[in-house]
Formats: sequence, structure tokens, C-alpha cells
Amino acid sequence: MTIASSSPPSRLPTGAAAEVRSRTGPPPGGAGEDRGDGRLAALFIAPALLGFVVFLLWPTLRGVYLSFTRYNLLTPAQWVGLDNYVRMVNDPIFWNSLWVTVEYVVINIGVQTVAALAIAVLLQRLTRSAVLRGIVLTPYLMSNVVAGLVWLWLLDTQLGIGNEIIGAAGLDRVPFLADETWAIPTIALINVWRHVGYTALLLFAGLQAIPDDMYEAARVDGASEWRMFWRITMPLLRPVLAVVLIMTVIGSFQVFDTVAVTTAGGPANATNVLQYYIYGSAFGRFQFGYASAMSVALLAVLSAITVLQYRLTRAGRTDLG
Repeated sequence: MTIASSSPPSRLPTGAAAEVRSRTGPPPGGAGEDRGDGRLAALFIAPALLGFVVFLLWPTLRGVYLSFTRYNLLTPAQWVGLDNYVRMVNDPIFWNSLWVTVEYVVINIGVQTVAALAIAVLLQRLTRSAVLRGIVLTPYLMSNVVAGLVWLWLLDTQLGIGNEIIGAAGLDRVPFLADETWAIPTIALINVWRHVGYTALLLFAGLQAIPDDMYEAARVDGASEWRMFWRITMPLLRPVLAVVLIMTVIGSFQVFDTVAVTTAGGPANATNVLQYYIYGSAFGRFQFGYASAMSVALLAVLSAITVLQYRLTRAGRTDLG
């Protein structure tokens, strides 16, 4: 015996279905919606993209071109090929500036990273007070120029309160910013004082992403705070720490304003960092072609260091499952 099949579902007439589609538009996720989202995204991106092209990409390309020319801002650029780069390689002041910059970066990054990590761990393990976080960040709200001037007055050999305290203790006054040995470490520590709070808060944000369950399980197993720091905190904080190191290294190689307001590159080029030498060549001696060549060299150095840091620290991978 044959069982009668159920009646097929009713369908709209062809004209009615077309009318419904015209009213409701294309189905979600269709090509029309994708085009609309793309146009909206382009609208939001356009201002930032315009700023990037005008203030970053074009000046960079212009600087690369000028590095192959002799240009003094008053006459048209004259193509000289690799002459500026040959001069740079044979310039002892350039190599001294590069060495001084590296010395500054090593001191700044070493002290700042250790101090910021200690502050971040203390904030995370002992207290999470927003007031304390604000206090830690306070020096960062001050500009580098103001910070440099304040410390210039505090560390003045004759009138600075720092040397007054040293003199009151019966010790010889220290020419912090006027001595070749002390100048670069002093400038590095000034910038550590200003930036350490910001770096600490970046690391503190990374610590917040580590689950508390891991610390509780480690305590149950009898792990000490020191062991938890090396076995849990440091491995899981590595991606954030790597990004922070990349940012701080790039910023440290570009130090300029603190040097400009405290030592002006002295004494005897002891603080003549690369950025200050580039600035002096361009706006002091109007050698814009040579200054551009040194800027391109600095860009190449920073690019190589960034790639190397990214690979060595495995910044793109995390141990947090």
C-alpha cells in the first residue's frame, strides 16, 4: 500500500518573491554588505592613513633621496651618489656618536627594565591601588625638556641640592653633567626616572593577564615567591616584555631633548648622541644631505635590532594556553 506523501511547502509566486527580496535587500553577509563595510572601514582609516603618508611615509622617502644629494636648504639638491655614506663611514665623530648612543641605550634599558619589572610585580602582588598607579605614572606626565631642566638644576655642581647634600656629607662634589665619565650615565638615569612608571604600567597590564589559579596551584605545591616569579611570571610575561623592550630600545636610540637642554653634546662630545649630531649637521651646519644619510643609517640599525629582538624574544608567541 502506498503512503501518500505530505504536500510540498507553499511557495510565493515569482513576482512576489522578487518584491520581497527588493524590500529586504541582499541576505546578510552578501557582497553588498561586504562592500558597505569596506567603504565604512576606509572612511575611518582615511584620516590616519593620510597622516601616515604626509608625516611619515613621504618624509622618509624624501630623506632617503636627500641622503644621496648635497643640500643646504638654500640651493637645489645636487646629486652626489654615495659620497655622504662614504663620508659617514670615515667620520670619527659619527662613530663616537654611535658608541655614545649605544652606551646610553645599554644603561637606560638595563636599569629601566629591571626597575619597571620590580615596580610592576610589587603593584600586582602587594596592592592594586589606582592611587599608587597614578603616583608611579606622574613623572611620565612631565615633558623631557622640563625633566631635563629640573635635574640640571638639582645636579648643578655649585648650587644643586644634590651636590649640597653630597657636600654636607663631607664628600667631594660630583660634576654629574660636566664630567665625561658621569654625563651619559646621569642622562640615562634622568630618562629612567621619567619613563620607568609608564614602562611599569605596561608590564603591570601584562601581569594582569596571568591567571591567579597558576599562583594558587604553585603555593599548594610549596613554591616560594622567588620560584613563582621565575617559573610562572617571567615565562608568561615574555611576549609583553618583548614588545616593551622593542619600544624602549627604539625610543632610547632617538634620545635628543634631554641631551639638548642639559649638556648640548658636551663635554668634549661625551654626550653627543647620534640624534643630536644629526640635528647639528642639519640645522647647525645646513648639511641636510649628510644628516639624511646618518638618519637612513640609524633607520637601518633600528630595523635590524627590532627584527633581531623580535626573533630572539619570540614576541609573537605566548606560553599562556
